[in-house]
Amino acid sequence: MPEFAGSGIDHLNLPVADLAASVAFYEPVLATLGISTLIAAPEGPGQKAMHAFGVHPKPFFWLVQSGTDGPRYDEDTHVAFTAADRATVDAFHTAALAAGATTLRPPGVWAEYHPTYYGAFVSDPNGVNLEAVCHAPA
Repeated sequence: MPEFAGSGIDHLNLPVADLAASVAFYEPVLATLGISTLIAAPEGPGQKAMHAFGVHPKPFFWLVQSGTDGPRYDEDTHVAFTAADRATVDAFHTAALAAGATTLRPPGVWAEYHPTYYGAFVSDPNGVNLEAVCHAPA
């Protein structure tokens, strides 16, 4: 794997109660953003089952099996993914709803962030506030 330089968040682990159901939700939703499954690690000694998404070769979004009860999320748990353009934000929103999400804020310009901030916010089946955002002008 190549070395990556720079600063910022390298990856994020999100605990989920039902890994298979969460993977089934995220695969079609993240595919709209060009993000795909890169690693599926089974449970083993000292290792929880995990599923990593990213852009080849770099996984950066990991779902981790947390157990039968699972975590409790609220609207403050937020993960935003960059979209290349506004049509991709729209596709993310459509795919998320089809996969079982609910709309928090429909696709649109959210000028309170900046004049060209185009995003869509959904709640995934675990209660996580997900967003796809494009910062480019229309």
